[in-house]
Amino acid sequence: MYRPLADEFRPRTLDEVVGQEHILGPDGMLRRIAASGRIPCMIFYGPSGTGKTTVARIIAQNTDRPLRRLNATTAGLADIKAIIEELDTLLAPDGVLLYLDEIQYFNKKQQQSLLDFIENGKITLIASTTENPYFCVFNAILSRSTVFEFKQLGPADVEKAMERVLGLLQERDGVSIGAEDGVIPYIASACGGDVRKSLNTLELLYTTAMPDKNGAVTFTLADARAVTQRSAMRYDRDGDEHYDILSALMKSMRGSDPDAAVHYLARFLETGDLLGACRRILCSASEDIGLAYPMAVPIVKACVDSALQLGLPEARLPLAEAVIFLATCPKSNTGCLAIDGAIADVRAGKSGPIPRQLQNVHADGTGFEREQGYLYPHNFPGRWVDQQYLPDAIKDAHYYEFGDNKTEQAAKKYWDLIKGRK
Repeated sequence: MYRPLADEFRPRTLDEVVGQEHILGPDGMLRRIAASGRIPCMIFYGPSGTGKTTVARIIAQNTDRPLRRLNATTAGLADIKAIIEELDTLLAPDGVLLYLDEIQYFNKKQQQSLLDFIENGKITLIASTTENPYFCVFNAILSRSTVFEFKQLGPADVEKAMERVLGLLQERDGVSIGAEDGVIPYIASACGGDVRKSLNTLELLYTTAMPDKNGAVTFTLADARAVTQRSAMRYDRDGDEHYDILSALMKSMRGSDPDAAVHYLARFLETGDLLGACRRILCSASEDIGLAYPMAVPIVKACVDSALQLGLPEARLPLAEAVIFLATCPKSNTGCLAIDGAIADVRAGKSGPIPRQLQNVHADGTGFEREQGYLYPHNFPGRWVDQQYLPDAIKDAHYYEFGDNKTEQAAKKYWDLIKGRK
């Protein structure tokens, strides 16, 4: 029966697993747990192809419990009940170790069905997820589990995994396998830190390669490029990767790094997610540039409108201009701080009646004994007059501080002069 290379040559020991030194190194906590044989409930969190399933299988071998595996994308309550029925029988006298892949696809009821058996130790759960477990895993499961993060692998680690599998493949089939210069490093980089994806690429190259007269197989760089194409791109429109790229784009513009900003914009554009990028760019104009250069808002709005009208691939041009412009603009978050402070007071109930002089004049002359008393600033020198605008309860509240940029300092100098401040 056919088995993919990634499954057939899956590592059998932790020493064969590449990467994840922070948890699987000589003193790594997960390695020590595996060696102890006393396995707690655990949740493995990280991108695809980083070793979560492999490590779970290896750990299961060090226990005296039978391993049961479910994938939450296809399993349901009936599958869980079937495992529960095995408990305290000859099939599982001491309980089972359940590996639950993609736990984020189990709803709350399905996850809760495991709780009693996790609590009494009949089921040891090792779950994996590509999404943040603190968002997608039921709280009661989280409180009974230890979360281990599996990080995206670097090209060097992926190369090690490919070299190992190529050696095993040559032994299995008795053939000589070679590769043009740069093929292995190219695949390792192009597959985005996903070992499974890189091994699938090797398998495809192997099955389609034309052996020479001696039966030797050589992988070419041209073939490698043809089969990898955009496979390096990790992206999930509704998952962690989407929000990580959003965050990286915003923070790069805020941090005045145009190179990084263009890089993360390119990631969005390569996935076709035009709207996600446009929303972040528009937000940055107000949140991070703000009053340091108020014209950033209409300039960026024009770039975004142009991009949306053009569509991809031409949309890359105005959006690139926008992110470079924002990254190189002076920065001010004084407006953001001011409105956030005001909202915090409103939510805390710090408000009170609007001062009479600011109220609408609709009630004037209808029996009220007091006049509105509003002073019209345009009737005074400098078009300003000292009067109370905030409610009495917070009349001394202060939300806005002038930023240290040229534009806001010019405004500060102007109003200090008008209001007679030193």
